[in-house]
Amino acid sequence: MPQIPEKVHELTVGQLSARSGAAVSALHFYEAKGLISSRRTSGNQRRYTRDALRRVAFVRAAQRVGIPLASIRDALAQLPEERTPTREDWARLSEAWRAELDERIMRLGRLRDHLTDCIGCGCLSMKTCALSNPDDVFGERLTGSRL
Repeated sequence: MPQIPEKVHELTVGQLSARSGAAVSALHFYEAKGLISSRRTSGNQRRYTRDALRRVAFVRAAQRVGIPLASIRDALAQLPEERTPTREDWARLSEAWRAELDERIMRLGRLRDHLTDCIGCGCLSMKTCALSNPDDVFGERLTGSRL
C-alpha cells in the first residue's frame, strides 16, 4: 500500500484511490452522493484532504454490512469538517446502527435456519411459511393474492 508523506495535506484522486483501495470511479460516485468532498484546483483537478481516507474506509465498511448510502451520508454529516475524525467520533456513529444490524442478523439467522425447509418444500405458503410470512402476519391484514 503506497504511503503518503505527512507533509502532503491534500491528495489527488489517484493517490486517494491507491491508498484507500477504492476505484477512482467509486470515489467520484461517493463525491456525487455527498459522502466525501474535494476542492478543485485552478486546472479543475480534485484535491481531497487527508481525512477523506478515513471517510472512504468508513463508507466501505458500512456498505459491506449493508448500511444504505443515505444513512452513511447522514452519519458522515455529523462528523467535524477539516479534521480527521477521532475513534470516539466513529464509535458514536457506529453505535447508532447497532439495533439495525442486530435486526438484520436475526432475520438472516431465521433465513439460514428455514431456507432448507423452504427449498425442500417449495410451497412458499402464505399461511405457514416461516420466511415469507412468519406467524401469518399477512393473513391478519390481507386477503387474496396481494403480495
